[in-house]
Order: sequence, then structure tokens, then C-alpha cells
Amino acid sequence: MGQLLLNKVQKFYGDYEVLKGVQLEVRNGEFVVFVGPSGCGKSTLLRMIAGLDATTAGDIIINGVRVNDLPPVKRGIAMVFQSYALYPHMTVFENIAFPLRVERMEEEKLKAKVENAARILHLEQRLQQKPGMLSGGQRQRVAIGRAIVREPKIFLFDEPLSNLDAALRADMRIELAKLHRQLKATMIYVTHDQVEAMTMADRIVVLDSGDISQTGAPLELYHKPANQFVAGFIGNPKMNFLPVTCKGVSANGVEVDYQGQTAVLPVTPRDGMAGKALTLGIRPEHIQLGGGDIVFTVTPTVIERLGANTVAYASLNGESENFCAMLPGS
Repeated sequence: MGQLLLNKVQKFYGDYEVLKGVQLEVRNGEFVVFVGPSGCGKSTLLRMIAGLDATTAGDIIINGVRVNDLPPVKRGIAMVFQSYALYPHMTVFENIAFPLRVERMEEEKLKAKVENAARILHLEQRLQQKPGMLSGGQRQRVAIGRAIVREPKIFLFDEPLSNLDAALRADMRIELAKLHRQLKATMIYVTHDQVEAMTMADRIVVLDSGDISQTGAPLELYHKPANQFVAGFIGNPKMNFLPVTCKGVSANGVEVDYQGQTAVLPVTPRDGMAGKALTLGIRPEHIQLGGGDIVFTVTPTVIERLGANTVAYASLNGESENFCAMLPGS
């Protein structure tokens, strides 16, 4: 089991600050997902934890020990990469066994560890095959098996499913969630896909421009985003944003005006809101056809029929071209 503490971790490339004093604690046995857009610093942060990139400032502490100056092999960490990093001339058995051979583990113990990892990952029938004979999902399992046999304190995953097709990604999400429950291990997972984050994480860390925007359980981020960036990033389809004016506040909530239409929103008012320009966020799945407190007249532009649900994109009052609603059925 592994506990991780990041204490004001910074990273500069020349004059460019990639990470801006990241402060985070990952508890024993947690599945934590770093999520954010490309270039936000999530993969750089993961590589720094692994020891593959040096920190410019701050401390990386694993199980109470500062590891900034330790090489990757001595940090008690195993990392699974997007590219699998398998040896094509080796069998599945030899690929999984490779880190144990580097440690010069005695053969009987090595064989037992590899066979146990293969059993966990349903690779028992593939041990004598080479990577070229495997599907993408099976290759990713081999890469995970190579991490399991090391019995690390912390597992690190750097966008491991991004090379798989949609169906395989869904299958592997389930497999990784099961693996976490089975191993009870500390896992840190990097992705740009908020669906992966929502479905797999105990806790999500949303990064933006090298800093943490919010951390919390998936549904906490969905229902109580800390800012507009998190609100727009978490949720599929994305939240709609409309410019409104606050007309007043009361015990019942906040009264807003949108192009002459007013409604009282059941939200907690903040000091100084009255008369201010605000941004109203509306999730597509919270929109209904018919009447309500605020009625929008829209012109549909694109309809996506998904079976159980229909996603409709529309032009709203001649302004927003991508106003989105998720509606039931067809």
C-alpha cells in the first residue's frame, strides 16, 4: 500500500512554468484520476512522481519518505504507459517477468508471480504467445501484469486506454476497476477523457494550466463544480453557459434575467451579486421540452439519435449555435 504527498510541487521548462505549486495527498488504496485538457500538466506531474522528470521545487513524499533524489527503481512505483512498451521478440511470460529478471529473482518465485498476475488478468492461455498475436486490450493487460509482479506501493497509469477503440476502452475500464478492488492498491491514473475519470475514480483531480482547479468525488464535481472550467469539463455532453443578470436575491434563491425572461434559481446567494452580470450553467440532461420558469425558443441544427437518448444541438435566440439538450428517446 502506498501514500503520496505532493508538497508545493513546481516544474519549469526554461522560463515556462508547467506546474504551479501543486499540493495534493493521495491516501492508501485510493484510485485517483488526474484529468484535464491537453497541456495542463497532468502527464508531467505523473512522470515527476515516477522519477522520470525532475522537480524544479517542492517535495514528493511516498510513505513518509522524500523521494525527489531517488531514481525510479527505488521509489516503489510501477508505471503503465499508453504505448504498452512491450518487447516484441519476447513471449507474454517473458514480458511480464522482465522486471523480476532484472532483480535476479530466483526462478521458482518468478514463475509463481508471473502465473498469479496472468490469472488475475485472464492471460493464462496467452503466456507463450508474443505481443504481435494479441489484441490491443490483451497487450495492455500484459503491460499491467508487468506492473503487478513488482508489487509496487503505487501504480501509475499514463493514458493507458487512448490507443484502444471505444468498445475495448469500455471493457478495460471495467477490468481496471475490478483490478483495483482486487489488489486494494493505490492507483493514480491520467486521462483527458472525463468519462474515464467519472466512471473509475474514487477521487478526481481536475488540472488546468498547471494548477489544481478542484478535487473531489466524481458526483461532487458534477453537482458542485468549484468554477466554470470544472463545470464545463465534467459532464457529457458539456454544460451550456448563458450570460444573465442578477435582478436580486432572497431566501428563495437568486432571481436572474435572460433577455427579458426572469426566474428564481434555488441557489445560495453570495454577497454583492445583485445587479451583477453572471454566467448561468445548464446541463443538457436538465432541459425538458415544454414550459417552465425559463422558456427558450431554439432552432435545431444537429440531432444525434443514440437510442435511449437523443442529443439535440440548437441555435438559441440567434446567439449560441451549440446550445445542447439531452432528451429521452427519439
